[in-house]
Amino acid sequence: MDNQIYNILNDMSDYLNVSQMKKLQEILIKRLEGTNEAAEAVTNDTYLEMFLTAKQIEGCSVRTIQYYKVTIEGLLRKIDVPLRKMSTEMIREYLSEYQAKNGCSKVTVDNVRRNLSSFFSWLEEEDHILKSPVRRIHKIKTKTAVKEIISDENIETLRDNCGEKRDLAIIDILYSTGMRVGELVNLDIDDLNFEERECIVYGKGDKERKVYFDARTKLHLQNYLDSRQDSNKALFVSLNYPYDRLKISGVEIRLRKLGRKLNIDRIHPHKFRRTMATRAIDKGMPIEQVQKLLGHQQIDTTMKYAMVNQSNVKSSHRKYIA
Repeated sequence: MDNQIYNILNDMSDYLNVSQMKKLQEILIKRLEGTNEAAEAVTNDTYLEMFLTAKQIEGCSVRTIQYYKVTIEGLLRKIDVPLRKMSTEMIREYLSEYQAKNGCSKVTVDNVRRNLSSFFSWLEEEDHILKSPVRRIHKIKTKTAVKEIISDENIETLRDNCGEKRDLAIIDILYSTGMRVGELVNLDIDDLNFEERECIVYGKGDKERKVYFDARTKLHLQNYLDSRQDSNKALFVSLNYPYDRLKISGVEIRLRKLGRKLNIDRIHPHKFRRTMATRAIDKGMPIEQVQKLLGHQQIDTTMKYAMVNQSNVKSSHRKYIA
């Protein structure tokens, strides 16, 4: 019976929406468990699989679901008690040992805490437990570091030293649109509208949004596509046969190597996204529009990405306040 509920939910996930899946799960638990004793027989691993299925239905990415899985499995392997009996003190001790053992930062530990909180909150909402034991474990305070962006000079240096038309097109589209690297590798050639200089990307939770690129990016994309000898529908493919769709790791490795070759620190795809956001705000684009371009649900997230130029703050103060 341990796996029956999960297997049924998994089989029905393609046919039912989120609310219907939740109702089905509620009925299955009620019918198959029957009593508290039977409920206790449902293993922690089964609850984890049910949670991951729910997250999949909600539209979480494969990487997010895998992160949930690894994080929660670590807790379940360390604390071998039924979830109903897991206490706040047990989880606090686990987080403390986790940090000491792995020597990780407070940010990493807080990410683990947030994943565990999501899991136990789901268990509470679905009436598998009475109250989440993570509710009383508050956010871990961390220092807010100002993250660097790529300077205009370094952007030009990267452009000038690209040995491949593909890599130049990747740098330009990341810098111009601010899209996520996961969105970039999922792009197909047909997704691009060269006439309007725009394309459709699918962000977190498969949310569709439109992003825009400049004239330089258009030319470099067209030059790259004209040089292609393959028939793959993907926008970016490997340089060698069989010209498979480029993966996230492929983009990250390529940019990192280029940065090291040119002695430019920490060049990675996400840095282009943050640079674009900062540049847009620095030039006067309203934060709400930057939020829309980046596909952020919360404007606070956009503010964390962008580093506002202090000289602009000073001139704005003189304009509006002084």
